[in-house]
Amino acid sequence: MANSDYLFTSESVSEGHPDKVSDRISDVVVDAYLTADPHSRVACETMCTTNRIILAGEVRGPESIKPAMLEERVRHAVKEIGYEQAGFHWKHAEVAIYLHAQSLDIAQGVDAAGNKDEGAGDQGLMFGFACTETEALMPAPIHFSHAILRSLAEARHSGAEPGLGPDAKSQVTLRYVNGKPVGATSVVVSTQHTENLSQDAVREIVRPHVLNVLPEGWMCPEAEFYVNPTGRFVIGGPDGDAGLTGRKIIVDTYGGAAPHGGGAFSGKDPTKVDRSAAYAARYLAKNVVAAGLAERCLIQVAYAIGVSKPLSVYVDTQGTGRVAEDRLSVVLQQAMNLSPRGIREHLGLNKPIYARTAAYGHFGRTPDADGGFSWERTDLVGTLKSAFGAS
Repeated sequence: MANSDYLFTSESVSEGHPDKVSDRISDVVVDAYLTADPHSRVACETMCTTNRIILAGEVRGPESIKPAMLEERVRHAVKEIGYEQAGFHWKHAEVAIYLHAQSLDIAQGVDAAGNKDEGAGDQGLMFGFACTETEALMPAPIHFSHAILRSLAEARHSGAEPGLGPDAKSQVTLRYVNGKPVGATSVVVSTQHTENLSQDAVREIVRPHVLNVLPEGWMCPEAEFYVNPTGRFVIGGPDGDAGLTGRKIIVDTYGGAAPHGGGAFSGKDPTKVDRSAAYAARYLAKNVVAAGLAERCLIQVAYAIGVSKPLSVYVDTQGTGRVAEDRLSVVLQQAMNLSPRGIREHLGLNKPIYARTAAYGHFGRTPDADGGFSWERTDLVGTLKSAFGAS
């Protein structure tokens, strides 16, 4: 029997964390190509370190996308994050771009031709998850971890807290009783700050943001509230530690509350099922929970490179389902075409909507009017309820 009383912890990192800077830059490249041609192919990796940004990968898109234009967009992204520090500055950092043409061997397997539909851009397995722990239908620990850092970032960008720097991390541990979260047992926040701020001063800057995010009465004991536990966090971002695209995949998804197939999202166009199928799986799982068919829903899909149909679609409602899981799998595949092309068309993924996903999680966000976070819609609820005769 599963343990129903336990502690569970998730962490988040801010947009200024070096790995997230890299994710943002890689997704800026994706958006640049999709703006010029919605059918562009991009697989871009970024490394950031002290005043140096390196891009590498493969692309297929319009020749109008020149290195100088990409460099300008990279610098703008770093400026928006807020890096104007001696060790990492949007204007002074050296930018090196090593993007080459997409491999023809990959292209021939992925492209549609004759009677062959567009295939998956790689083999792999992807997971989607949803639960009733929060209004966003996300696990509570990762939801609150993200929210704390977003609140701090908003205060920094607005000028309300000029002493804060872009780099930050959070970690929230919640107590579960009978499988439901009831309060925090510890909260950790580490945030970059200016030289003149003491640890105690930073602690009091952070405190109201934690209190405002957590439900009333959920704050952890004072002794378990850790802010900058090393005592000082002035040097941060890519100057403090090198950043790479795709190193925060658990932060990007469910905070460890659900499995992860292993593939990163950022820097990849939507033909890459690492990204698009993970979005589709979240979309389906969220609609299952929103329709009241389960309190928790985990979905796995698997693909082979060059093959359009998924090899498997697994549904697990973790003992909370109100309908048969095998029947649910069939209904979900009828409700949505899970081929790479079907996913892209259903969710409208061939748009420049990815830079905004690079920080504070790809899931649990509000759908945007321009199609961003389309996988967070709950527009299949009626279809699913009808299929199972639910009211």
